[in-house]
Amino acid sequence: MSPRVLLFTGKGGVGKTTAAAATATLAAARGLKTLIVSTDTAHSLADALGAEPGEIAPGLHLHQVDTQKTLERHWGELREYAKGVLAELGLDEVTSEEITVLPGAEEVIALLELREHAREGRWDVIVVDCAPTAETLRLLALPEALDWHVSRLLPVGRRLVRLVSPFVRSVAHVSAPGEDVMNAGERFHRGLMEVRELLTGDHASVRLVLTPEAVVLAEARRTMTSLNLYGYRVDAVVANRVFPAGEADEWRARWVEAQSRLLIEAEESFAPLPVHVVPYLPAEPVGRKALAELGASMYGESDPFAPHSIEPPLRMSADELALALPGADRDDVDLARKGDELIVTAGPYRRILALPAALARRKISAASLRDGVLSVRFGDPA
Repeated sequence: MSPRVLLFTGKGGVGKTTAAAATATLAAARGLKTLIVSTDTAHSLADALGAEPGEIAPGLHLHQVDTQKTLERHWGELREYAKGVLAELGLDEVTSEEITVLPGAEEVIALLELREHAREGRWDVIVVDCAPTAETLRLLALPEALDWHVSRLLPVGRRLVRLVSPFVRSVAHVSAPGEDVMNAGERFHRGLMEVRELLTGDHASVRLVLTPEAVVLAEARRTMTSLNLYGYRVDAVVANRVFPAGEADEWRARWVEAQSRLLIEAEESFAPLPVHVVPYLPAEPVGRKALAELGASMYGESDPFAPHSIEPPLRMSADELALALPGADRDDVDLARKGDELIVTAGPYRRILALPAALARRKISAASLRDGVLSVRFGDPA
């Protein structure tokens, strides 16, 4: 059985790590075998939990990614080939090492390790403390974007390698990639697609963490739209650092009033999703006892580990494609057709959708954005 996977993200500084740690601690306290892992290179989870990686409480494990070791396992053959070519071109070893360090490697490796943990079968709940919003969205878009490129380039690459290898060796005096290198690239690509299947599947969901501030709320709404664009399901919102209403002095009373308005706005913006309110605590919750109490307060009577009932954002029928884009503005959404692909843009984010054969042969007859759903209807064959 697949574990329940919960991803926490939000604007930097809103308390997503605390919310993730409180959720994981609560899961373990309820007898669920729980793993908490971070894709954030800051690695502040250990500080919040007050523990080193490993089993930090009965049923609660903290994992910190060893980027170098895992990178060697997943990417070693390709990296070694690249280093070899650079050396043949006269670059020294230090330069080769520096050039072949992949941008964003830690985040990508964290995703690949997450897939391995999910396949182990030993966890009931996996909690993921994601990087701040912008980095998370780029990261979550990576598997599908890579699939789009690799599915076109790898078959061509294999043919080209067979054709040009003798020429490259004899004329350029540089090694051409062999079958092992191509296989390594395919394994890496397949691993990322399995990550995507895991994180967009029925057992996974995203929880948005925000504070009741106008700028933060606006970004959270955009994040919700973008996550749906890429096929990820949001099942709850956590509103953190909310001032309690009772017995407030004048300064706090103004904060309470402003936050109350924004909380109402958040509930309207994210309806029908629940908004879990976390009060502004007198001290930072550090350690498992404080985090478990925070988790219990955050979720109240609800079961934060129950299966969600959120429909996939993307649905296709015989003559229509529907993509949920809650909060999207018509001026920010753009639609384009290129061959058998549909290119959907929402704000700064873009997704390329490969149309199934039944729709790829037909013209677009109408498109509209109503009530947060982009509907594209297809008519006669092109």
